[in-house]
Amino acid sequence: MSALRNSIRTGFFGRAFAVLGAANAVSAAVEAGRRPRAGDLRELGIDPASFSQVSR
Repeated sequence: MSALRNSIRTGFFGRAFAVLGAANAVSAAVEAGRRPRAGDLRELGIDPASFSQVSR
């Protein structure tokens, strides 16, 4: 049971850190006036093709 519990925690925390990292990368790119990486946008659930249609 301990291995299953550790697997769930690792999966949850790993996913949470991936989302936070992607959000940070996208935020920094937008603030710098650059286009964010497609992988970071996908990690956040944003379609990379439609991101360029968003206006400020």
